[in-house]
Amino acid sequence: MPTLTPSTEDALIYECAVLYPYPLSQKEEQEIIKEVEKIFEDAGGKQIAKDSWGRRGLAYAIKGYTEGCYMILYYELAPAKVQEIDEALRILRGVLRHLIIKPPKGYEVVEYSEKYEAWRKERSTEAERRKEEREQELQHRVAEKAKRQAKRAQEEKKTTAAEVKKPMEEKKLTEQLEKIISEDEFDL
Repeated sequence: MPTLTPSTEDALIYECAVLYPYPLSQKEEQEIIKEVEKIFEDAGGKQIAKDSWGRRGLAYAIKGYTEGCYMILYYELAPAKVQEIDEALRILRGVLRHLIIKPPKGYEVVEYSEKYEAWRKERSTEAERRKEEREQELQHRVAEKAKRQAKRAQEEKKTTAAEVKKPMEEKKLTEQLEKIISEDEFDL
């Protein structure tokens, strides 16, 4: 992007932020932008850069609108014309708010739209990475739980096998049966 340096000593670089309502049809939006640019051109301004920030929510309702679209314009023009442009933008139908400032020396124009798209891509890759980490953690937990359950099942199997008594030998069984039968009294 260009560095903001005026081409003549009589002119200065100005940054103008324009807020117009959302929703508008594409035709209405283009008409507002053309009217704003025409105001600057009629004042003898030379456009250096233009950056559309797009739709954003507003902190408070302006003329009943809770969302608006922002456009940032950079113009080189004579300082005497700033007042004239300011007045024209105030009465321009479709412009909710505007602000004209003189950027500091050495200021470089940074296109917000490009930075915003890069940030969104970075954010989406970061979100995907976090999601992947959560899935891996969940898989790890499930695997650990399955291992614990398998180990518990093996231990239970070992204890039940040890608890199951060995079949009695035939001699012992016969002796115990004779002892029971030989008793005179049965308690039923």
